[in-house]
Amino acid sequence: MTNTMNKGPKVRRGVRGQYAKTRERRKAILDAALEVFSEGGYRAGSLREIAQRVGISEAGLLHHFPNKGALLEAVLDHRDDRSREMVPLESGDGAAMMRGLIRLAEYNASVPGVVELYCTLSAEATSSDHPAHGYFVRRYVYTRTNIERGFANLADRGLLRPGVTPYRCAVALIALMDGLQVQWLLDRSVVDMADELRAWVDGVADIDWTTADAETPAVDEEHDR
Repeated sequence: MTNTMNKGPKVRRGVRGQYAKTRERRKAILDAALEVFSEGGYRAGSLREIAQRVGISEAGLLHHFPNKGALLEAVLDHRDDRSREMVPLESGDGAAMMRGLIRLAEYNASVPGVVELYCTLSAEATSSDHPAHGYFVRRYVYTRTNIERGFANLADRGLLRPGVTPYRCAVALIALMDGLQVQWLLDRSVVDMADELRAWVDGVADIDWTTADAETPAVDEEHDR
């Protein structure tokens, strides 16, 4: 008599394996696209070159991303995932947020191609028909809202200087970071993005820069390049 006890449902290992393979392939495409767009710009970067770097056909790439615009937005989201690992934007802890932004500025100095891509795209995307327009609108709202919350947290803790408001601090800080990136790209010998950012924050808030935030990830430069 066949024992049918304790067999339970069958595990669809093939489906899980295929899902993992698809996820790895998408990540490989995003990494390659970030490299290509950073090296030659979005408009010059071709889907064919990206596909070649991954070792697939252009049709295979389009299976994962239906067009170049969709790929660009996915690349930008992919890049933001790394930034969120360094900057606890949603934590509400203003001091930890400021320290994270300094870490991000330091890291950005190691990836000039990515910084240039961001600066170029953010300017081009002011046109409503640009494929990254919606992305940048959402990104600025998200970033501004969370940084404002961080400054509000500093105000609640008595760490924000008199006469400044969380909203205006958030707007000015984002403008400073974006402007520093442009100046740095034009002449890296005269601008230290992290130092200038830290000096500005010191002018509006009292931050202990020596405190080590919990679970701060190490930056893997080779991986992110």
